Amino acid sequence: MAQTLLSINKSRIIFAAWWIVWSALHIRILYWLDFSFSMAAADSVVTNLCIAASCIFVSRNLGYYLPGAKLYWYILALSTILSLINVLVAQWVLLHLTNDLPGYKGFLIKSIPVRFCVSLLLIACMGMISIVYYTLGEQKERERRKAEVEKLSKDAELHKLRHQLQPHFLFNSLNSISALTAIDPERARLMIQNLSDFLRGTLRKDEQQWIQLTEELQYLELYLSIEKVRFGHRLHTVISRDEGSTRMQLPCMLLQPIVENAIRFGVYDTTGDVAITIEATSQDQQLLVTICNPFDPETSRAAQGTGFGLHAVQRRLELLFGRTDLLSTKTHEQLFICSIKIPQPVS
Repeated sequence: MAQTLLSINKSRIIFAAWWIVWSALHIRILYWLDFSFSMAAADSVVTNLCIAASCIFVSRNLGYYLPGAKLYWYILALSTILSLINVLVAQWVLLHLTNDLPGYKGFLIKSIPVRFCVSLLLIACMGMISIVYYTLGEQKERERRKAEVEKLSKDAELHKLRHQLQPHFLFNSLNSISALTAIDPERARLMIQNLSDFLRGTLRKDEQQWIQLTEELQYLELYLSIEKVRFGHRLHTVISRDEGSTRMQLPCMLLQPIVENAIRFGVYDTTGDVAITIEATSQDQQLLVTICNPFDPETSRAAQGTGFGLHAVQRRLELLFGRTDLLSTKTHEQLFICSIKIPQPVS
């Protein structure tokens, strides 16, 4: 335990105030029993100093050693032993201070059971308060460590998801470059240049969690330029955004795998030209991005929205926001529609 209960200033003030009030009450009772004020004050100070020392000892002891299953028996035994010591020490000191004051010695001996019970009660109460404090402290510390472990795990999975997508896209691009090298070297050279620019920008943005939509679309257009070299005139894209969404933010490189998924099912599963639309709007202080691609109704893959890209994005959104409803897919006639809602970070 890094911090004991009585090492906190507020706890010290409360403990000191309690000791003063209790000592004053002790003096008042003895004064009411016809003892002189000096005698009552001496009795109160000596007795309550012993009790205070025992309370401090118990609190600090529990701060460094908190028993498990036998906790309450431990508190009871420790409080009993300390109470016996308190009674004996206080009796010895008071007898020497009073110099056999008439009537006081008999009172002191008769009050031993009461003194013992009061001491036991106060020390045990201090022990229980300390147990509650230290138990709550350990619980908070466990929760803090658990949250740190979960955050590290989440960050590691996010990092893994983001880096799993790059090889998937890279292999496809390299295969296309290899095929173009023999039949169209100029297009292969252009594709290599675009791929180099895209990967360079990706590396620069690798450690950024959030970027503006405008910047994300710039990298998306660079990616699309690579894909247009691969598929030629067959691939057409339309990107639109409203004014309210321009400055909104989203996780870095979130849209690329979804667009890659749209190209995969749009181009490979259909014949003829393919038009993919990307629309970004602001809605209820959220960024809404909708990506549409055509598909062949006879193929089940597109209708089910399968593919690692969509799964990775959905998992990434779940890790970032703790929600599973931010990505949705549907089909309308011969269009596959993927919609993403991105809550904006609190500034």
